[in-house]
Amino acid sequence: MSIFIIAEIGINHNGSLDICKQLIDIAIEKKHTFISTGMIIKSDIDKAVETFRKSEYPFELMHCVSTYTMNDRDANLHRIRTLRTTYNRNVSYSGHETGLAISCGAMGFGISSHERHMTIDRAMYGSDQAASLEPVGFRSPVGGIRKIRSSYGDGLIKMNPEREVCRRQTSQTPSIKVKL
Repeated sequence: MSIFIIAEIGINHNGSLDICKQLIDIAIEKKHTFISTGMIIKSDIDKAVETFRKSEYPFELMHCVSTYTMNDRDANLHRIRTLRTTYNRNVSYSGHETGLAISCGAMGFGISSHERHMTIDRAMYGSDQAASLEPVGFRSPVGGIRKIRSSYGDGLIKMNPEREVCRRQTSQTPSIKVKL
């Protein structure tokens, strides 16, 4: 089981996350924790990372834009890479957008996990219903994400057996060169 640090639990009057005691309480649980970055500023992320590093308990950062429904142009998927390189941690993605394209795009940035809200009816009342997925819609990103991940390969420049067969077959086929 994971504990989600939801920014809303620690927002004080000036909008900064009051995290010292709360993070220590969470860190001593010794459970893998996702630290949502959706409503906190960089100095708060710094404090959270420092607290969890000192506790030596597992955590990762979760890139999130806490607007419902998020505008596509606000996704800032490059922040996934920035969080990973700045803090040297795995980064996951929490999608609050309509549709699946941005969630699938986040895969291209090497997210370690993906979180989406689920609902039984997107037309129901609630601030995040429109950005949530219905059960049928939930299957699509799972399949898409698995397909994207399987297509990454190992990056080596080599001939796989299937391409070698095609290479042998096409090298025996006459070709015509035409100047365009």
